[in-house]
Amino acid sequence: MKLPPSSFGCPLDSLLRILAGPWTIYILCRLHTNGETRFGQLKRQMPGISSKMLTERLRSLEKAEIIFRRQASTIPLQVTYGLTTEGRELTTILDQINTLADRWQDQETKTANSSVQVKEAKRRKAVSNDSVMPPLKKGRTTPKN
Repeated sequence: MKLPPSSFGCPLDSLLRILAGPWTIYILCRLHTNGETRFGQLKRQMPGISSKMLTERLRSLEKAEIIFRRQASTIPLQVTYGLTTEGRELTTILDQINTLADRWQDQETKTANSSVQVKEAKRRKAVSNDSVMPPLKKGRTTPKN
């Protein structure tokens, strides 16, 4: 694994600086949950992230050898991202931290998080339904004026 040098000489500091970046933990969770994922799929699963930010975070994680980037020589170009061995090792620790966070959060926070998860599930369902083209209607093909 390639960690940037720490100004304190502490490897934990180096690792936490990578993980503390915006969206990083969520990207790792998505890759852990879904396996190898294409850029567009990741972007759709993360409402609010810009393409620029997603690219920046993916490059940072790739540089640290936490994720890999696989590019297929196809038209259009197919690029997928996945966890390296070190990335999978890291998600084991993140799962433990998630268990601890779940235990520590109060009921109000649990209720708020549940609400967000329900809204996200509905949004994902709506997005997947929108991607299916409706059947063409017979008859008039040009709009009325």
